[in-house]
Amino acid sequence: RNCKGNPNCLVGIGEHIWLGEIDENSFHNIDDPNCERRKKNSFVGLTNLGATCYVNTFLQVWFLNLELRQALYLCPSTCSDYIMGDGVQEEKDYEPQTICEHLQYLFALLQNSNRRYIDPSGFVKALGLDTGQQQDAQEFSKLFMSLLEDTLSKQKNPDVRNIVQQQFCGEYAYVTVCNQCGRESKLLSKFYELELNIQGHKQLTDCISEFLKEEKLEGDNRYFCENCQSKQNATRKIRLLSLPCTLNLQLMRFVFDRQTGHKKKLNTYIGFSEILDMEPYVEHKGGSYAYELSAVLIHRGVSAYSGHYIAHVKDPESGEWYKFNDEDIEKMEGKKLQLGIEEDLAEPSKSQTRKPKCGKGTHCSRNAYMLVYRLQTQEKPNTMVEVPAFLQELVDRDNSKFEEWCIEMAEMRKQSVDKGKAKHEEVKELYQRLPAGAEPYEFVSLEWLQKWLDESTPTKPIDNHACLCSHDKLHPDKISIMKRISEYAADIFYSRYGGGPRLTVKALCKECVVERCRVLRLKNQLNEDYKTVNNLLKATVKGTDGFWVGKSSLRSWRQLALEQLDEPDGEADQSNGKVNGSTFSKDESKEERKEEEEELNFNEDILCPHGELCISENERRLVSKEAWSKLQQYFPKAPEFPSYRECCSQCKILEREGEENEALHKMIANEQKTSLPNLFQDKNRPCLSNWPEDTDVLYIVSQFFVEEWRKFVRKPTRCSPVSSVGNSALLCPHGGLMFTFSSMTKEDSKLIALIWPTEWQMIQKLFVVDHVIKITRIEVGDANPSEKQYISEPKLCPECREGLLCQQQRDLREYTQATIYVHKVVDNKKVMKDAAPELNVSSSETEEDKEEAKPDGEKDPDFNQSNGGTKRQKISHQNYIAYQKQVIRRSMRHRKVRGEKALIVSANQTLKELKIQIMHAFSVAPFDQNLSIDGKVLSDDCATLGTLGVIPESVILLKADEPIADYAAMDDVMQVCMPEEGFKGTGLLGH
Repeated sequence: RNCKGNPNCLVGIGEHIWLGEIDENSFHNIDDPNCERRKKNSFVGLTNLGATCYVNTFLQVWFLNLELRQALYLCPSTCSDYIMGDGVQEEKDYEPQTICEHLQYLFALLQNSNRRYIDPSGFVKALGLDTGQQQDAQEFSKLFMSLLEDTLSKQKNPDVRNIVQQQFCGEYAYVTVCNQCGRESKLLSKFYELELNIQGHKQLTDCISEFLKEEKLEGDNRYFCENCQSKQNATRKIRLLSLPCTLNLQLMRFVFDRQTGHKKKLNTYIGFSEILDMEPYVEHKGGSYAYELSAVLIHRGVSAYSGHYIAHVKDPESGEWYKFNDEDIEKMEGKKLQLGIEEDLAEPSKSQTRKPKCGKGTHCSRNAYMLVYRLQTQEKPNTMVEVPAFLQELVDRDNSKFEEWCIEMAEMRKQSVDKGKAKHEEVKELYQRLPAGAEPYEFVSLEWLQKWLDESTPTKPIDNHACLCSHDKLHPDKISIMKRISEYAADIFYSRYGGGPRLTVKALCKECVVERCRVLRLKNQLNEDYKTVNNLLKATVKGTDGFWVGKSSLRSWRQLALEQLDEPDGEADQSNGKVNGSTFSKDESKEERKEEEEELNFNEDILCPHGELCISENERRLVSKEAWSKLQQYFPKAPEFPSYRECCSQCKILEREGEENEALHKMIANEQKTSLPNLFQDKNRPCLSNWPEDTDVLYIVSQFFVEEWRKFVRKPTRCSPVSSVGNSALLCPHGGLMFTFSSMTKEDSKLIALIWPTEWQMIQKLFVVDHVIKITRIEVGDANPSEKQYISEPKLCPECREGLLCQQQRDLREYTQATIYVHKVVDNKKVMKDAAPELNVSSSETEEDKEEAKPDGEKDPDFNQSNGGTKRQKISHQNYIAYQKQVIRRSMRHRKVRGEKALIVSANQTLKELKIQIMHAFSVAPFDQNLSIDGKVLSDDCATLGTLGVIPESVILLKADEPIADYAAMDDVMQVCMPEEGFKGTGLLGH
């Protein structure tokens, strides 16, 4: 019953997927290519490229405007140059050159493509739209119509040139009437859509009435009448003069909220009818003003900054309604518009009213943002729009590519099915013959059998090498990862797949079994001896009969003995208890073996460096002669130390010397502390910027020397004495001083320590001074004795000083992974909330601050300390530069203030890349970022931060053009909403 690791058990190794009847679809993961084929009497969808659903909805609405489609087909195209002889050139794909050509090609594909959906990426790319950013659909509609009209205005054919105006353009007048004299003033204006306020209204007709209502001009808002030559009370209203064939009604669902500074969506219900009579609203009565609903554009979602756009459009040919949702096109039942499911998707607030009841021929929606009405005419519309021949050739070529793809996918499916069926027959045939009874048998790797039964991977040759012992036979401990199969099945496997070596009954290794039994006996004996030794250790050792054993060795002697048996217990333990299908580790890790090799052997933990008994009694223990005898059976080569053996004499001498050295260090530290109390406590120190009056000479030592000396004085037993003053680090290779008087009072002040003359005399007595550096103050001229001059010895080396400054500037331009700070400037002085806390430094304390707080005596990473500080740094210019870099970094520390964020940058990254980081940190789009540093505007996006003068710890000021957007949900995905860039930088504004 317990078949774990049993080589005879052939259940649960992956055979279950092949037993019984199998669906052909299980042999492949390729979808049926016919699912990508356009259904009969259906429309073609458009791929959503990320967040381009708002584009797709308008493309479908414009495509189903037959007059617009026909006019676009009449536009001349460079495609005719692409057509040669018998048809389209085969060597390259057609690439439209203009917006009109893109629309032509898209409309031709939407009309006659065999695909279920097509890719509009060429059109979107031509407009320069960001496929990952949701945009305002109404704004896109306006801008694109303006662009299209401007483009078509250059055409010679009047039917093409005027199509946008004929279809979408109406006219109204702003009429102002003076109450005093009755004079009318008109201002004519064209419109392509009517923007209707929906706030406070329930019906579309109410919205239209409000759009046309009279406005009284009174008080401060009075109208200056040219007839009366004075300001008079007046009325103003809009009069509709003419209406277009296609009437676009924009429902203003997205409004600006002055309290938050952001746009919000009005999720209120608006009722509208399928037939809209516009006669009551126009100035000239008597015409045909009955409009029929032809499209409803829907915005699903509760936020103005996110959501999903779909379109319900009426087919002008059949009169049936379709729902266009990117790639998916759904036909409505019974030629009726159905909006119910779309209304259920929006999440109403608690105060949201219930959906009002709609009568026959009317609808209501809280997600509709645009209604498209078509003028009803008595004439039957011409619904036959033929694709021009040059476009049809392009469509035919794309259809041919699609058909080739379908055939290729179908062939791949067929090949997968054929292979699967053949494998199924093979498994059904062989699996029944796998078990080996009394007949001859062989061993095969379980891992290989599993891969043979795995349909997702091709079967490789059999490889049994991992299961061999050192005698090139089957290792006894690898039986659990092998399976015993019949010789009949093995012959078929090796003939079909090859591999080896074949492991028959003769492959069982007797030598390994004998060794295994020996090890088992030794392990059993070890268990008994372990108990015996533990009991012997409890007894007290008397006289001089005992032996010294390391405490660490006593704790681990059993494990050390097991390892000496040279038995791979780790491997055996891994295989025990494994079920069929478990994986197996072939070899122990090299790192573990390396660690074992580096471990001490038994009783070597009490050896001193000289190979004798160590002097520390805390690390060893005295055991009885009987206990040592038992231990020696397992470790015959272990170091033996009888209880009368003396400790190492050399170690005793060194211990005494160490104690004497500690006492000496304490005495030296106490003497130096007493001799230089002010230098140790950092009190009453001289300052160059405020030169003390009572002396004309000050001496200079390296600040590194002072810090190292203080460490020694504080903890003399843990640090070596400082024997010399290494002023070479402050000099150039020519022996000249590397600092100016001015720099020593400012940026270089942290590199040096100023010494009083009396202190300098004491320093010369206590330490070896390699170079004397001093600053002398002298009076210049008799007329003005207060004028002072400062002279250094040795003098400044201008050449090396200049080289150092250049190197410093170069280092500041070549940094990597440095911190800078971005401070957002807000006009009302309010600091914005953190939008991306993961980009912030966790606290105001920088890493360098934490380094400084280390206990005295610990190694300071800012300085190279070798041999306890007794050796000084090499006298070289490069060492000084490295030394200087640390001080530069420390002196530039910046403490973050509220409203700042710390960013990690490198000198070679561009300003554009920095703007993207800032966008994620502050939610300000790159277009709206105005950056400056030290009053200098950063504007070149292609320039690197190094060339722009952005150095580590810099503070960059950010001023945003637009307010910060809120977080909003987009369909099922939560995403951060950036401030609206609109269509800035796209082709929609290029005209």
